Amino acid sequence: MKTLFEKIAAREIPADIVYEDDLVLAIRDINPQAPAHVLIFPKKVVPRIAEATPDDHKLLGHLLLKAAEVAKKLDLKNGYRLVINNGADGGETVPHLHCHILGGRPLAWPPG
Repeated sequence: MKTLFEKIAAREIPADIVYEDDLVLAIRDINPQAPAHVLIFPKKVVPRIAEATPDDHKLLGHLLLKAAEVAKKLDLKNGYRLVINNGADGGETVPHLHCHILGGRPLAWPPG
């Protein structure tokens, strides 16, 4: 069964695409938690960061570098937060590794 993000990458589900290349896709979150809230995920299914393997190291580096590029494109000059949830207690709701790019307002610490 395909994950939500696989369906979005296959264009089976519409999404507001912010960035795409051969390895990753970035979309606007449908339930934004900040003025700028974009999800960036690898097209290859990695269920969560805890299940990434040493073979995924280039993909993970690419994901983070592209997250920074997307944040720049979103004009988040005053800063932003990158969040990767892992497991139910970590807030993971989709079993497909993804990184939240949040910005456009001051972000409190610790997060909720």
